Amino acid sequence: MANFAKPSAPRFSVEVYQNEFLPAGGRDVHAIVTVTSTGGATATRALGRDAAVVIMVDCSGSMEYPPDKMRGAREATAAAIDTLRDGTAFAVIAGTHVAKEVYPGRGGLATAGPDTRAQAKEALRGLGAGGGTAIGTWLRLADGLLRQSTATIRHGVLLTDGRNEHEEPAVLRATLDSCAGRFTCDARGVGTDWEVKEVTGIASALLGSADIVADPAHLAEDFTRMMENAMGKEVADVALRLWTPVGAEVRYVKQVSPSVQDLTDRRTAAGPRAGDYPTGSWGDESREYHVCVRVPGASVGQEMLAARASLVLPGPPGGPQPPLAQGLVRAVWTDDLAASTAISPQVAHYTGQAELAQAIQQGLEARKMGDVDGATAKLGRAVQLASVSGNADTARLLAKVVDVVDAVAGTVRLKAKVADADEMTLETRSTQTVRVKKT
Repeated sequence: MANFAKPSAPRFSVEVYQNEFLPAGGRDVHAIVTVTSTGGATATRALGRDAAVVIMVDCSGSMEYPPDKMRGAREATAAAIDTLRDGTAFAVIAGTHVAKEVYPGRGGLATAGPDTRAQAKEALRGLGAGGGTAIGTWLRLADGLLRQSTATIRHGVLLTDGRNEHEEPAVLRATLDSCAGRFTCDARGVGTDWEVKEVTGIASALLGSADIVADPAHLAEDFTRMMENAMGKEVADVALRLWTPVGAEVRYVKQVSPSVQDLTDRRTAAGPRAGDYPTGSWGDESREYHVCVRVPGASVGQEMLAARASLVLPGPPGGPQPPLAQGLVRAVWTDDLAASTAISPQVAHYTGQAELAQAIQQGLEARKMGDVDGATAKLGRAVQLASVSGNADTARLLAKVVDVVDAVAGTVRLKAKVADADEMTLETRSTQTVRVKKT
């Protein structure tokens, strides 16, 4: 493990967990890369002038039914504004089939302070419901506002209660592609009339979190927590850079903790035999990534560096980018069967967590399609994986969708009636993982 961070910056460290031993001719090397950042804003200084935040509030007609949704959205936005640190640039957008800047309303961003917070909360009183839903327009306006700021931490918060019915899916996808890398965004669905895949897709594309707030009364608490997390970020646009030697190639890269996020297709070239994978903004936290590298087959007794994993920040065009930290992934060929067939506990754990997320999503999809046998099998497997890995939160959510007969064996029965909120909560949170137990 190496650490190269400057004293004034958050300190990054990289640890690599793997079984480096392969049988003769073996080619696939698996490793869990744990990245930890310490000494960030939450531990050193209040974040303010280096952050910009735009809050996007759904104001479509459906937000008025029931009325507590719109009321909850106003209260939650006010709570988020109160959580902004002095000096933070911010704006509030009302989203319908068009996007309108509610505050400051001059095509720019305000600077958080006692007066502007009070003015913004007063402006929220005018928020009402009416119109359709075109989320891409909200994101494009947010992007335009954030691009005016010189802040390195650029963050969005998006709340919706419905489906993106007044915009073609391709338009939203193009907007997400355009905004990716320019700002991060947390997305929330309130109530139960929104589309889980849309909300989670927005958060995934923009490297943020997604969740359900079924009861509008809990929105203020959730928004406060989201904004506190955003205020804890100090360094943005961190990339996981993987260098591989001649003949080796990266098969996939997945964030596996605190949630499952496939980064494989987000690779951008970073020089000869190197590629960068975006990780977004960091505060004091730890995340883990599953890296799989395919190396040339070799004979017993040979060894090689399969990959070098580094954390890097954007640098000047053509200029050097010293790593914040780095770790090495190795491959050693052996005829010791016990050594070559052993699976790293970390790799095994997070492989199971990724399978758990997939089993839940496939099981719920089968249930929606009326495939009782398929849904029972997949959700039973999910119960089994949650039990084995100690993922108690996911196990509790599964128990609201199936009757668990034997968790260890994965024997379940589908419940005849399931509340929409319970099913949507399980689907939305299916990618959340638990960390491997340290021995």
